[in-house]
Amino acid sequence: MSDQRMRLFAFDFNGPAHLSSGLWRHRDDQGARYTDVHYWTEYAKLLEEGRFDGLFLADNVGYHDVYRQSADEALRDAAQVPANDPAMVVSAMAAATSDLCFGITASTSYEHPYALARRFTTLDHLTSGRIGWNLVTSYSDSAARNLGSGRQVPHDERYDMAAEYLEVCYKLWERSWEDGAVRGDRAEGVYADPARVHPIDHRGRYFSVPGFFLCEPSPQRTPVIFQAGGSAKGRALAAQSAEAVFANATTKSALKRQVDDLRAQAAAAGRDPLSVRVLQMITVICAPTDEQARQRYEEYRRMVGYAGAMARYSGWTGLDMSRFDPDVPLRHVKTDAGQTMVDIFSKADPDREWTPRGIAEYIGVGGTGPVVVGSPATVACELQDWMDRTGISGFNIGHALKHKDIADFIELVVPELQRRELVWSDYDGSTLREKLYGPGAVRLRDDHPGAAYRAKRPQTAGVH
Repeated sequence: MSDQRMRLFAFDFNGPAHLSSGLWRHRDDQGARYTDVHYWTEYAKLLEEGRFDGLFLADNVGYHDVYRQSADEALRDAAQVPANDPAMVVSAMAAATSDLCFGITASTSYEHPYALARRFTTLDHLTSGRIGWNLVTSYSDSAARNLGSGRQVPHDERYDMAAEYLEVCYKLWERSWEDGAVRGDRAEGVYADPARVHPIDHRGRYFSVPGFFLCEPSPQRTPVIFQAGGSAKGRALAAQSAEAVFANATTKSALKRQVDDLRAQAAAAGRDPLSVRVLQMITVICAPTDEQARQRYEEYRRMVGYAGAMARYSGWTGLDMSRFDPDVPLRHVKTDAGQTMVDIFSKADPDREWTPRGIAEYIGVGGTGPVVVGSPATVACELQDWMDRTGISGFNIGHALKHKDIADFIELVVPELQRRELVWSDYDGSTLREKLYGPGAVRLRDDHPGAAYRAKRPQTAGVH
């Protein structure tokens, strides 16, 4: 199939609810099963039957406590809390599948790179190379209080830390163990050749890692690097290091600008700009007919809880939305923060008078990303149009109801996409990097900055 095929990832969260508000109460929602490993293995099998490239698991190591200066409404509506560790379910899902891949969100702010690198290498081994790391820097003050020093590191400095964090990881993954270091020679009694295992001797501004890596190289060595930063610093890091970028644009024109900017920056960094794959978040509500899909969407909208939606939105933005009258247009609010909210939503619908209640209704199903509602043909046409107009590589498909909406997408929309030869009917290539770049592309591309850290022989001998 053409390199222009549509990559499909399911976007999910290891908790009872994710972006949508109030819908965990729906009779068909299966979010309450998130603590059951069988739920995740069944889900993985479903995604593989639907020929999804992978499952993309979000994470937040903090909780939403900005709305009314409390986490109460977040707890009531399961607004990304409770939240289990996304990495812990992957081994079980990998054992239940053979081709489905996994993108796992993990922060550079509250864990040492040596420990994170070890965890991802372990998962890359256990999944036979089906692992990617969604690098985030964390935005939650509650995370800083519970995991850090108590104060959030300034935004730009978090990205400076992330850049050095990646450098440490590249040295561990690519440099520490040479190819051929693992001999497994029973006759000679040598499992690993000490002359081919090297300390990385990293001494930087934020991290000091003098020794060698604990893990032998995994199939991909470096997991596929995802990144989702929307700020100038985030986009620069993505252009430098991301192999796939998770986008959350509200319109096709905004997404096109983001894609063009990312690829221009990637080219300036010496990378093939088309090697930066972009996946747009989108929520799909489908049914056999357009009318049935609209009816389902309206049913979902009626279940949205205002306070739960505002708990999420206040947490994402850092603005306590309880300060504003739910039905007063934000353009009447004489604060810079209120104007910022107007500007964000004006891009989604410039002719609308945005109120806090309107924002809650908008984000209540699928969060801040776009929602596509319709029959299989309608959805397929819209997804194809997003790709054609923006140059993206595929989608992170979100849901309103856990399991139900993705199952409907696989039953109804995937066959239509296959009929149009937009997605594959059979997997081609087993690792996650091969899903992005084609069979044989298991290791980092030569033009990726991580490739510069590869061990070069001859090296100074040994680990001593």
